[in-house]
Amino acid sequence: MVTGEIIKGRFQGRVVVVTGAAGGIGAATARRFAAEGAALVLADLPAAAAKRKTVMDACRADGACDLLDLDCDVSRQDDVVAVMKAAMMRFGHVDVVVNVAGYMAFKLIQDFSGDEWRQLMDVNFMGAVYFTQEALRVMQPGGAIVNVSSIHAFQTTARVAPYAAAKAALASLTRSTAIEGKPLGIRANAVAPGAIDTPMFWTSPNIASGEEKVPDNMLGQPESIAAVVAFLASSDAAFMTGSIVTADGGRLSTL
Repeated sequence: MVTGEIIKGRFQGRVVVVTGAAGGIGAATARRFAAEGAALVLADLPAAAAKRKTVMDACRADGACDLLDLDCDVSRQDDVVAVMKAAMMRFGHVDVVVNVAGYMAFKLIQDFSGDEWRQLMDVNFMGAVYFTQEALRVMQPGGAIVNVSSIHAFQTTARVAPYAAAKAALASLTRSTAIEGKPLGIRANAVAPGAIDTPMFWTSPNIASGEEKVPDNMLGQPESIAAVVAFLASSDAAFMTGSIVTADGGRLSTL
């Protein structure tokens, strides 16, 4: 379901690539852009193909002008290159890239293996690096990159060190991309969500055990983050680049 004020036609004629599009914030983001008239490229893991199909059908009903559904493991650079190549072949241009794909794992720092650290960094950070590289290569002036970071980049909890480190790196990448993208006319911003009502949130052992408590008025919906993403990608935010926008219901101020 798309909520909030929808600006019909705001992304008419624009092509938007959304990673992690099969669920949670990614699905809500795809539907938001669809409702505002964008053509969409939905990218997620092959195992999420059925869920992507459901999101694709919802986007079509919401008003997407065209859709492309693609398998993509963002930790594999070849997959990312293939997605951007397919998008360019289908539409001739890419105007917005939204890096949402990510996952959490929960262990003490010393209990994560090197491979687990690398995989978490690859999905939560390097995937955005790969898409940013391709976006800077093909986007025309007026393009926008929006990264979904996290308040864990600034204030975190126990047992999520690789995720927090990756999200902090993503915030830094956003600032660097803004600097290097400016001569190209390409903006880069990020949103840092707090606790959002998604499966990833509810699988946290910190939440399940009651060690970490989130008041109801600080538990957001994916659609609220999607609205911020759409704003940052739009011409309404033309004077914003290198910004990290916190959207957490005030949670960061209480940690």
